[in-house]
Amino acid sequence: MIAWLQRLCMQHRPELWLYGDRGMKVERYRKGRARPDGVLAPFGFPVGHGDWSEAAGVLMAVEVTSHDSDTHQRDRVEKPDGYAAAGIPVCLLIDRDDCSVVVFNQPENGRYRHEERLPFGTAVNLPEPVNITLDTEPLKEFVD
Repeated sequence: MIAWLQRLCMQHRPELWLYGDRGMKVERYRKGRARPDGVLAPFGFPVGHGDWSEAAGVLMAVEVTSHDSDTHQRDRVEKPDGYAAAGIPVCLLIDRDDCSVVVFNQPENGRYRHEERLPFGTAVNLPEPVNITLDTEPLKEFVD
């Protein structure tokens, strides 16, 4: 799913890169560190950051739900709240459990003010500053 999204982001916004599994400093998440499944930022973003990057410059954090016992609390609650508190403008959650895509945006006071859930197969508009429309039909093939 991350490779699929990375290809689409490159097609629509070649000046950006979707960095997979990049360590981020997210103070409100657990011990102040998070490892999103993907981070959309300008190409070259992590140069000089070491293992953990600040959130400044990140346009979007991406999470894909897993099948482990704490995925609800971690992927659907704690990480989006942490990314909002860090000021990341957009959070994209690909939820394999209910075959949906959730777009969080408008971070304010440690939470995203806006959340939109759409089923796989619909066109999903990723808002400013991402400005990409995803055709999520291919996600149906990735669900196991």
